Amino acid sequence: MASRLEQDLSCPICCELFRDPVVLTCSHSFCKVCLENWWEDKPLKTCPVCKRRSSKRHPPTNLALKNLVETFTEEKGQTAPAAEQTSPSPQQPECSLHSEKLRLFCLDHQELICLVCRDSRTHKDHRFRPIEEVLDESRAQFDEAAAHISLQTKQTQTQIRAEFEKLHQFLRDEEESRMKALRKEEEQKIQNMKDKMAALSRDMEALSKTISETEEQLRAADASFLLQYKTAEERLQRCPLVEEPKIKRSDLIDQAKHLGNLGFNIWMNMKKLVQFFPVVLDPNTAGSDLILSEDLTSGRKGEKQKVPENSRRCTDCSVVGSESFVSGTHSWEVEVGGKSWVVGVSGRVQRGANTEVGGSWYIRFTDGEYSAFSAPGKVKRLSVKNLQRVRVKLDFDTNTLTFTDPDTNTDLHTDTDSFTEIFPYLLTSDAPLKISPKSITVTV
Repeated sequence: MASRLEQDLSCPICCELFRDPVVLTCSHSFCKVCLENWWEDKPLKTCPVCKRRSSKRHPPTNLALKNLVETFTEEKGQTAPAAEQTSPSPQQPECSLHSEKLRLFCLDHQELICLVCRDSRTHKDHRFRPIEEVLDESRAQFDEAAAHISLQTKQTQTQIRAEFEKLHQFLRDEEESRMKALRKEEEQKIQNMKDKMAALSRDMEALSKTISETEEQLRAADASFLLQYKTAEERLQRCPLVEEPKIKRSDLIDQAKHLGNLGFNIWMNMKKLVQFFPVVLDPNTAGSDLILSEDLTSGRKGEKQKVPENSRRCTDCSVVGSESFVSGTHSWEVEVGGKSWVVGVSGRVQRGANTEVGGSWYIRFTDGEYSAFSAPGKVKRLSVKNLQRVRVKLDFDTNTLTFTDPDTNTDLHTDTDSFTEIFPYLLTSDAPLKISPKSITVTV
């Protein structure tokens, strides 16, 4: 209430409490000095608010308003805290051209101006807002952005943890599988050693028994010994000699099999789990009607979301890639579908030695027809049917952009231009568009 009353008791020119207020015939009041300065060097004496011409060169004092301001000032001084009464008010910046306080914000020029600037030729027919209103709106936008940042952080943390849990689980399973294989080999090799030891024991026992029987026969009488000699000789010849036990390399644990290139082999197996996408979509550029997947590789039309505006935010159901291309050769494929979609690029091209302009180059499907669009505003109808995927290839070395049907290996359209910075670009009006993963090739 106090703030509203203070506004009502403030001069429209200086935006401060009235000092010696005077009233015009149109009923608008101003500080006497402010009005005189406003009328200075002006042939027509008009009201600064409604522009109505004043019939009096020296308007009368508005005594009622003057008394009201004095009463308000006294009451405010009595109720204000001591610290507020003694501390000086912060210095308000002034206009560098007119030495007046900056009171307004020009929406067209996006700059602070004074009241004299408002009526100058530079800001003719422009839109203005009080600084306080602009500040309130800016604070609200920043508060919304801060809340959105917190939400983004929580969502990102959840997705990071989920992705790492997937990798951790894969590593745990991989570790258990390799430990199980090692334990199995250990059991087999130990059992093999036990079997060899048992066989050696049996051979030793048989040899010992043969020796004992032969010794017994040797102690027999001469005639008996001669009768059993042939039999004893044959028994000794049949008895296998026990060889010295030897350990073979194959009897030991094959550590090289378990440890050789362990990390590399695990990583190669991990290729089945992870995917590489040549293009990742930027959620901070997605239109408010576009819903992106958690891995940021596809987008579909959804309910309108409340998201902070920024300089790169797209409109409707469109989005651009998170990284731009400025050199080299790049290619990616997009799985398409639905009644209407756009696949292509947006960015900048060179026009002259020191001039760059923005543009878009893309394949569009709508109303059952395929078309190629090239900056600036060139359209070419394509004689193609039932596209399932579109491959985009950008080559900065040859300044070419090629669209291909990868399923039939058919070129759809080629553009040549002086590309300087290019972003992948997608738009859909219904069904999802998805970036296809690329196969990973490892050269050993």
